[in-house]
Amino acid sequence: MRFDPELAEIRFGTGLGPRARLAGDVGAFLARLGAPDRAAQAFPIESFIAQVPDIARFRALGKAARRGDQAARDERDRIKRASRHKQIRWFANTGARWIDSPDGFRERLTRFWADHFTVIGKQSMTRAMAATFVEDAIRPNLTGSFADLLRAAETHQMMLDYLDQFKSVGEGSPLAAEGKGLNENLAREILELHTLGIDGPYSQADVRQFANLLAGFVHDSEGKVNYQPRRGNPGPEVILGRSFGGVRPKIGDVWQAFGDLALHPATARHIARKLVVHFVSDSPDAAHIAHVAARFEQTGGALMAVYEALLEHPAAWNPERVKIKQPFDFVMSSIRALGVRGAQLSGLELGDIRQGLASPMALMGQSWERPNGPDGWPEEGAHWISPQGLAARIQWAMTMPLALFERIDATLPDPRELVTAALGKHAQAAVQLAASGAETRWEGVGLVLASPGFQRR
Repeated sequence: MRFDPELAEIRFGTGLGPRARLAGDVGAFLARLGAPDRAAQAFPIESFIAQVPDIARFRALGKAARRGDQAARDERDRIKRASRHKQIRWFANTGARWIDSPDGFRERLTRFWADHFTVIGKQSMTRAMAATFVEDAIRPNLTGSFADLLRAAETHQMMLDYLDQFKSVGEGSPLAAEGKGLNENLAREILELHTLGIDGPYSQADVRQFANLLAGFVHDSEGKVNYQPRRGNPGPEVILGRSFGGVRPKIGDVWQAFGDLALHPATARHIARKLVVHFVSDSPDAAHIAHVAARFEQTGGALMAVYEALLEHPAAWNPERVKIKQPFDFVMSSIRALGVRGAQLSGLELGDIRQGLASPMALMGQSWERPNGPDGWPEEGAHWISPQGLAARIQWAMTMPLALFERIDATLPDPRELVTAALGKHAQAAVQLAASGAETRWEGVGLVLASPGFQRR
């Protein structure tokens, strides 16, 4: 293994920039994950629980609004508008963390796991609240065990709402006689996407048995998640050949099943492959995957050990950069390379954030917090470098930096200096030549950001 400090920031971090702090080795790079989460403290995102009063008020006004009460309609519109404004501000704060954090690996891992455990807000109010899931369930559990991360993600309000788990009752529950039914969505996605993988060793019978085991989750009046045995299914349920639960359903049986799935060898292989594909290559090295999977199994899914295995393998440092940055990564690594500070980004007007950042990302193919389904965003580079997506990237690179710097009352960097700040020793001669030959700063900056070398990790 030959650790490359600049490649570490490009491939595993949020990109190079004039304020990037390079690590000396893998140990130093990983050690940052143990430091306080300064970026989250500087640019806060609220919890789901903090949104519950607005959700409750919005719902309480529904009946009056449907009766034609204009005051109720206006109040609901105000609440919904405020929620949308929060979503834009949280988007900016996510970007501000990305460009300011001394620990880009933390930001990348947050994005990776948030995509692995994709949630999409479906209701009028929760459509804007996916960031609360990331803040509550993902970010605090990046460095613990996979079992803890799995438990936090699967039982968060946003996940249970997205996959209709709150509607599910066990087939043997007293409530089943009242017309309520079993929902398999959460059970299927846990097995297929979050643990064992689509080719994992499970059957439809396992999905249904697991769905019965999971039945029973509800919201309480404060928006917290509770488990009601009367909604569950009298057991036992047999999942992957193992029996869980008894006659009276209880939450401990669910935790036991989560723990078993988290430690399954198929889960180790699935997570290892996803990590290697996400960070290194769409055509991953089989030995690299095996190395990460073995560490996962050896440590019982200790995530810090898994990350170490990801970084210590020689394939992690292949100098050929083949991964295409997704639109969010491209936009925010561009702003980081330009030297913009997080406070400058988060302090922009909501309209500027939407028009200058979120809307162009959508044109590039990535609408914020709206992937196509529970499997998250595609990893394949070909998906992102479509004719329309590439045109949108070039358009943004050539126009937005100048507009952004006008908003923050600053001067664009010299394109020749940007080449070094953005790519370091990985800058190709063609990019250096283009930056040197540009007639204006904005053209030179755009050429650097639109270059194939900057688009890749």
